[in-house]
Amino acid sequence: MATQSGFRQATLPVRADNLASLLRGRRSVRKYQARPVAREYIEQIIEAARWAPSPHGRQPWRFVILTRLEVKASLAEQMGSTWQQNLEMDGQDAEIVNIRLEKSRQRIYNAPVIIIPCLYLEDLDRYPDEKRQADETTMAIQSLGAAIQNILLMAYDLGLDTGWMCAPLFCPEVVCEALSLDPRLIPHALITLGYAAGDPQRRDRLPLSTLIVRFD
Repeated sequence: MATQSGFRQATLPVRADNLASLLRGRRSVRKYQARPVAREYIEQIIEAARWAPSPHGRQPWRFVILTRLEVKASLAEQMGSTWQQNLEMDGQDAEIVNIRLEKSRQRIYNAPVIIIPCLYLEDLDRYPDEKRQADETTMAIQSLGAAIQNILLMAYDLGLDTGWMCAPLFCPEVVCEALSLDPRLIPHALITLGYAAGDPQRRDRLPLSTLIVRFD
């Protein structure tokens, strides 16, 4: 059921009864159960992204959803070729390169759902000078990050988990070609989505005294 704001009522038990608990509870997952995710939950998650702030309200993002194994496998293979070249340029040992590639492929293969957030710049305000136009693009990228955070939090609140991978950022043209996307879309990330197969290890957070550099 949709509310007046556009959000559907949560159809799974929520994990947190307040925002602070939700923020602290969200985690990055690499391994998922072989359990499908209902389309209605995926749509609730993208609905959350839709309400992120954006420059001048332009909403400069689009989302690709992948659930079929053969499509995910093809994407992983084509992105893997680019990543392999990058790792080899970095001088990494061939065995290490192969291990890292296989781990990355498995993360994509085994995730029930893949969400690819794409930057879409066509509707941005236009300026005659290069500096302001570049700043407009930066604002759009920042807003895409806000939309992704909404995805991560809504998924977690619905009993699901996510993992944020940045592989498409290094080969957006490869992703567009592999998925036959409009070339005006710029894939920036790959979000794995599903039911966690176990609790992941979590990294400690920096203390506030380190993060706050000035407080007058």
